[in-house]
Amino acid sequence: MSRIQSLLCAALAALPLCAAVAAENAYPNRPIRIVDPFPPGGPSDIVNRAINPRLSEALGQSVVIDNRAGAGGIVGCELVARATPDGYTLLLGPSGALTIQPTLNPNLRYDPQRDFAPVTQLTSGPQVISVHPGVAAKSVQDLIALAKAKPGQLNYASGGTGTANHIAVEYFKLVTGINVVHLPYKGTGPALTAVLAGEAQMIISALLAALPHVKSGKLRALAVTSTSRSTAAPEIPTASESGLPKFETSSWHGILVPAKTPRPIVAHLHSTLVKVLNMPDVRERLTTQGLNVVASTPQEFDAHIKSETAKYARVIRHVGIKPES
Repeated sequence: MSRIQSLLCAALAALPLCAAVAAENAYPNRPIRIVDPFPPGGPSDIVNRAINPRLSEALGQSVVIDNRAGAGGIVGCELVARATPDGYTLLLGPSGALTIQPTLNPNLRYDPQRDFAPVTQLTSGPQVISVHPGVAAKSVQDLIALAKAKPGQLNYASGGTGTANHIAVEYFKLVTGINVVHLPYKGTGPALTAVLAGEAQMIISALLAALPHVKSGKLRALAVTSTSRSTAAPEIPTASESGLPKFETSSWHGILVPAKTPRPIVAHLHSTLVKVLNMPDVRERLTTQGLNVVASTPQEFDAHIKSETAKYARVIRHVGIKPES
């Protein structure tokens, strides 16, 4: 083979790599989809809509919210795990689907640590123990006493089996020794609607989702599950102040992409999201709803997911929660 032929072959072989690099450098050049594994009205929807307008501006492309609810977040996660890893399909990852479902469902068709590349943890925030205003409980201790007086007669709503609010109430049951019945719904939004309608008597949900209903008087907040009171609702006592010193739970959300997404695209998404999260109007909108802005690195988010998975695995085994529960 002549030297010219060799050079030509080398140039042809390099074309796919050059095309890939060019595509990454041009990213994004079309609309981006963020898959939310829950229906509108829940915590993830609120977080998504808080960052979406500014994210679209920063990326120079429209960012479309695609709600794919079902099976406690599993349906949406499966969709993103199978998506083309090109940076145009993102997952708004909820804590339950990424850290609880892997232990609860051994036949899960995705592995959060194998099938996704973390980009950044967006937020974290406390949950809140709430009841329908018609429930004769104005404190956590009132609720415990009522549930013990009526074992198996009170219902609690959750966003589905294996979601963060499901595990939170099961943990609450373990700590307090009460017996309340689980009513799973397809997301925190529908679960809150059920409590507002009186279909269920209590819920432990993200504070940001419950707060508007608490402020309107349609929901009674008994305690937040953080170590300190929330600046968004300082009048609500903590679980520790309410006689449960070891009861602490939280909810969080982050952005992930399919595992084989090119690193330059992950880096671009990360830097853009951190920029958006640090914009004063976005930060204010999130913090006034009881959220802490995190804006972690991909490595920090990855470590957080692994830590949370180990923590929830211990709780699930201790409580004995099953997929069919």
